[in-house]
Amino acid sequence: MKIVKTFKIAVVAAVCVLVFAREAEGGFVYMRLPEFTSAGGGEWINSAPLKKADLAGGVTLVYFWAFDCWNSYRSFPWLHALEERFSGKDFRVVGIHTPEFEHEKSRRNLERKVKEFGVTHPVMMDNSFSYWKRMKNRYWPAFYLVDREGVVVYRMIGETHPGQEKAERFEEVADALVNR
Repeated sequence: MKIVKTFKIAVVAAVCVLVFAREAEGGFVYMRLPEFTSAGGGEWINSAPLKKADLAGGVTLVYFWAFDCWNSYRSFPWLHALEERFSGKDFRVVGIHTPEFEHEKSRRNLERKVKEFGVTHPVMMDNSFSYWKRMKNRYWPAFYLVDREGVVVYRMIGETHPGQEKAERFEEVADALVNR
C-alpha cells in the first residue's frame, strides 16, 4: 500500500512539473488584447498614449520587461532583429515596462535605459502592474503576438536569442500572421 501511495505522489509531482514547464515555455493563447491601462502622456515613451484601437488591422508584439531584469535586456538583440525582419510590413512592437524594483519606476531612469538599449518602439510604464494583471502575465520577459483582429494568439516566455528553438517557433507564428 505504501508503494502505491508513493507512486501516486510521484505521478502527481511529475504531472505538475510537466504542466509548469509547458506553461513556462509558452504556446498558443486565445484571448482578446485588453485596453492599455496607461492613458497619460507621462506614462508613454517614444509615443503618444496608445489605445487598442490604434493597433487594429496590424500584427502586434506586446512584451513585458523590466530594465534591470537581465533576462529582459539580454533579449533585445533578438527583439531588434525581429523588428528589422518585419520592417516595412504591418507589424508593430509595444513594450510594457513593469518594474521589478522601486528605482525602475522612475521615468528618467527608464528613458535612460530605453536609449541605452536602442528601443525606438512605444513603451508604456506599468508601475501599478495594472496591465500585467489584465494580461494575467507572470514573467519577465514575456512576449505576446496579437493578430489583426486584436486576439492574443501566441505567448513566449523568458530570455530569448536568435536561433533558439522557441524563438524560431515564435517567428514562424509571426510570419504566418504578418503574411496572411
